[in-house]
Amino acid sequence: MERPLLVYTTFPDAETALSVGEDLVRSGLVACVNVLPGMRSVYAWKGAIERGNEAVAILKTRTGLKDAVGAALKARHPYATPIILHLPVLDADPDTAAWIVSETQGPPAG
Repeated sequence: MERPLLVYTTFPDAETALSVGEDLVRSGLVACVNVLPGMRSVYAWKGAIERGNEAVAILKTRTGLKDAVGAALKARHPYATPIILHLPVLDADPDTAAWIVSETQGPPAG
């Protein structure tokens, strides 16, 4: 069975994360999106140190959809350079892995 994959990204707010996440779930690219609002960030951007409020999104998908999920995130993301980190899953409960695979068949062909 194909391995699950977690994708970590951030958004400017929870509503944007939920909206993009729902779109990706509806398209069959991810089985679930967990949104954690209220994150405070300090980061380097174009030579300056910035601070901001963000929401974390953790997407549950499978390894075979890595590129499609990344492209879909970039197409829908409000940031010019979104953070997209693919976090391989070394092991998962078999029922969890099967659920992720069954819910992530990708967008319909056409």
